[in-house]
Amino acid sequence: MATVFKAQQKNADRAAKQDGKGKKRALEFDDEDSDEAMEDVKPKKQSRLNGKDEAQLVKRNKQRVLMLSSRGVTSRMRHLMKDLECLLPHTKKDSKLDVKSQLYLLPELADLNNCNNCLFFEARRHEDLYLWAVKTPNGPSIRMHVQNIHTMDELKMTGNCLKGSRGLLSFDAAFDQDEHWRLTKEIFTHIFGVPPGARRSKPFIDHILSFSILDGKIWFRNFQIMEKDPLQPEGPPTMSLIEIGPRFVLTPIKIFEGAFNGAVVYRNEEFIAPAKLRRAGPHTKMDRYRKKMFAAKERDERKTARALPEDEFSVPKVFG
Repeated sequence: MATVFKAQQKNADRAAKQDGKGKKRALEFDDEDSDEAMEDVKPKKQSRLNGKDEAQLVKRNKQRVLMLSSRGVTSRMRHLMKDLECLLPHTKKDSKLDVKSQLYLLPELADLNNCNNCLFFEARRHEDLYLWAVKTPNGPSIRMHVQNIHTMDELKMTGNCLKGSRGLLSFDAAFDQDEHWRLTKEIFTHIFGVPPGARRSKPFIDHILSFSILDGKIWFRNFQIMEKDPLQPEGPPTMSLIEIGPRFVLTPIKIFEGAFNGAVVYRNEEFIAPAKLRRAGPHTKMDRYRKKMFAAKERDERKTARALPEDEFSVPKVFG
C-alpha cells in the first residue's frame, strides 16, 4: 500500500510541474500578446494626443470689447457710441463711469464682463472727447483725441450694411512705418475685428472699416461693398464702395505700457490740448486791441509833431 501511495504522489507532483510549465508558457504568450497589443495601441494614443495638440494650436479669436463713457457726454458723442455699437456686435455696453480719476477700476469691470478689450469715451468740459483703446488687464493702452465727429443720422449717406455683420479692416501702409503705429494697428485689429461666431454677429461681410493716416492723425471711414451697380441691377458685376458712416478723426496723445496707467511708451509732442487753444483765443484778441491802441497813440504823436506854428496870416488871426 505504501508503494501505491508513493506512486500516486509522484504522479501528482509530475502533473503539478507540467501545469506550472503550462501556466508559465501561457503567461509568456499572454505577455507577448499584451506587448503587441500595447504597441498597436500606443500609436493610436499618440495620434489622439497629436490631434489634441493640433486642436490646441488652433487659437480661437475670443475678442470681447467693453464700451462705456464718462459723465458729461453730449448727444453727438452718445450717437457716435451707438453707431460704433451697431458696427461692433461683440461689444458689451456698460453704464457711465461717475469718477474720471478712478480709471484703475475699468480693468476689473472688464474682467467682470468677461471682456479683454475696452473702449472708454472720456468727455471733458462738455466739449472735448477723448477715446481710450485698451487691452485689459495688462495693457497697453492708447489715449486719443476725437475730432470732426459725424454720425450716421447726420451724414445721411446712401450706403447701408446688415446690422451685426462682420467688416473687413483696411489699414494704411503708413501703419507699418513706425513702432507706435504698428502697436496702434494691432490694438485696433483686436478691438474692431469682429471674431467669427461672436455674440450677435452674422456670418456676412458686406462693409469695410478704413483707417488712414494723414497729418499724424487717424481718419476713420466705413464703406459698403457693392457687388452690382444700383443703376444697372441686371448688368455685369462691378465692385464699388459707398460710404455709410460714421466718420471721425483720432489724434494719438500717449501710449501707456499698462491698462490706463504705467510707463509712457509714446508721447505726441505736437499735440496741443483744445483747452489751451481756447485760452489762447482771448489773448490774441487782447493783442489785437493793444496793437490798435498803440497805433492810435502813434498817430496822435505824429499829428502833434507835424503841426505848424501860428503866424500873423493864420486863420484864427485873420478871421478872428
